[in-house]
Amino acid sequence: MKKFFSLLATLLVLALAIWIGRTLWVHYMNTPWTRDGRVRADIINVAADVNGYVVNVPVKDNQLVKKGDVLLEIDPEHYEIAVKQAQSLVASRKATWEMRKLNAHRRADLDNLVISKENRDDASNIADSALADYQHALAQLDGAQLNLKRTRVLATVDGYVTNLNVHRGDYARIGDPKMAVVDKDSFWVYGFFEETKLPHIRVGDKADLQMMSGEVLKGHVESISRGIYDRDNPESRELVADVNPTFNWVRLAQRVPVRIHIDEIPDGFLLAAGTTCTVIVQQDEVDAHPGHSL
Repeated sequence: MKKFFSLLATLLVLALAIWIGRTLWVHYMNTPWTRDGRVRADIINVAADVNGYVVNVPVKDNQLVKKGDVLLEIDPEHYEIAVKQAQSLVASRKATWEMRKLNAHRRADLDNLVISKENRDDASNIADSALADYQHALAQLDGAQLNLKRTRVLATVDGYVTNLNVHRGDYARIGDPKMAVVDKDSFWVYGFFEETKLPHIRVGDKADLQMMSGEVLKGHVESISRGIYDRDNPESRELVADVNPTFNWVRLAQRVPVRIHIDEIPDGFLLAAGTTCTVIVQQDEVDAHPGHSL
């Protein structure tokens, strides 16, 4: 009897070990989770739209700014002068146009015995040309005023200033990024899941986001990427398939990006783009079988 209970205990321990091993294997191989999760956000590169010396930088690195706040100011003197020049040109072109228009109306009222039809048409055409010059001057004035307005670079979103790389006295050039603003309302997580786990994921599934610091965020699957780069079969310069003649017998599962929308963030938690986390997708009963379609 003692041997029987000893054998039974051994079999029970062996069965328990097999069950635990299988459970861990299924969890690791089939449960949709990944340690390769990255926090992402929309990052706006801030650059000047006009050239000039920077005369003021009213923000600091990592500062929270609101949409419409001034990020930097460029010396406006040259652009103020350009506006005055454009205004004087508008006044001159307007006076010329009104004079040409009055002459054209005067000639139009004269009798054919006094003035020829050709002179009347010429006066009308000259007036039209003066009107076009006046409208062109107005457009130049709009451009000069726009350039003056663009000497104040404003924040386009609510966010955090980062990578501040401009100081008073620097020379700003058009399109040269000087700082970045992280949109505080645009954070999401990219989870890179193995292709073997994609059949267990669908849009709308809830997800737990376990940060490296210990906090747990709540979210849901927003979308699944439909393509990744094929490193083994790139296109040749002739735009035809460049097939690799060798084949690796050990094939690793490719990782496909799954976008996770963040629904809940713990109070006081600092969320930063580029940090890592573990993404665990919660499965419903109807979604737990491998035959579930995306």
